[in-house]
Amino acid sequence: MFNENWIGLAGFTILLGLVLQQNGLLAIAILVLVAAAVGWSWNKYCLQDIEYTRSFSERRAFLGETIDISIQIANRKLLPVAWLKIDDEYPLQVTMLDGEVQPSTKPDVGLLSNLVSLRWFERARWQYRFRCDKRGFYPFGPAHLHAGDLFGLFHSQTKSPTLDWLIIYPEVKPIEVLTLPPKEPFGETKARQRIFEDPSRTIGIRDYQAEDALKRIHWKATARRQRLQAKVYEPTTTFQLVIFLNMVTLPKYWQGTIPELLERAVSVAASIASYATEKRFQVGLLANGCWPQSDQPLKVLPSRSPDQLTHILEALAAVSTLPTISIEELLNRESARLPWGATLAVVTAVVTEELLVVMTRLQAAGRQMVLVRLDDKPLPFDVPKIMVHRVIDLGTAFGLATERGQ
Repeated sequence: MFNENWIGLAGFTILLGLVLQQNGLLAIAILVLVAAAVGWSWNKYCLQDIEYTRSFSERRAFLGETIDISIQIANRKLLPVAWLKIDDEYPLQVTMLDGEVQPSTKPDVGLLSNLVSLRWFERARWQYRFRCDKRGFYPFGPAHLHAGDLFGLFHSQTKSPTLDWLIIYPEVKPIEVLTLPPKEPFGETKARQRIFEDPSRTIGIRDYQAEDALKRIHWKATARRQRLQAKVYEPTTTFQLVIFLNMVTLPKYWQGTIPELLERAVSVAASIASYATEKRFQVGLLANGCWPQSDQPLKVLPSRSPDQLTHILEALAAVSTLPTISIEELLNRESARLPWGATLAVVTAVVTEELLVVMTRLQAAGRQMVLVRLDDKPLPFDVPKIMVHRVIDLGTAFGLATERGQ
């Protein structure tokens, strides 16, 4: 690599050529200095106006599906790029079906390496195919760009910090056997009395009453009538289902995790959410973890939106092996914020005494509780008033065998 020693040597050669009156030495030294000046200027601007982009055939996929990724590099200036090496990071959990995989210094990260030269306003493109073999939120990038001058004297590098995310959904299976509690907590029933109200649907106003919450005040109507007015919501008897997913697979979180058991729990939660969505139930999801590269909890509030299942599957794709809170704390914190008529279904691979204590207390307070467990061990103590389902893996479907019910 060219450095200041070469400049000093060229200066000494020029001086020596002048003293000895050797035109050959003088010409060589001048050529070295000219090449160094040209190379330095070339290297300084070679990575400017370089545009690196990735395009995906699909940003979301299910297990086993294949996606195409197109990578494009463009030189948007008059100065050609003599050589450009691209090392783009990609997750090894996504299997490359063509192309060469280069190792990296990061765990579970490979490199897509390409070497190219670009003329003025020229671009190059590469196509790759990947198979989605593992559920998750996977970043592609950043890309590391290395380039230099025509003579190979100077070298520079930069990083394209753009991350492109690929979301691979968990496996969703049909539920072959499902026993429901007597009060139909998973569904919608007709009733003569209007028990619940839908705050998303306002059908009128009335005078404000002392027991009304502040969020119920209709401020525009209050301004018009010069006295406090409250919203009147449309009554509904829809029971909502909120799935609580426990990411812990061993009695104590610090004992580690069992990846296969976690994937099965995620798949069960996804299958129950899919079942509830098909039945047009209001379904939500909470898990004791956070979104990738964020401190925001994995939380999808109950809704019958057409995109609700997509939101839930995205949240389940983001489930990792690192819980941020215990499932007991999550139940205590979030149950007070959920609609009172919602059914809380806890999907867990391990049932602890602490979890049953919390569920029993919530059930005694009037909550409709359902426990969906993956293990077949005896419960720490009997919970006769809580419906308990044990998951049976039927290969292409899940069965939920009822062990206890109300």
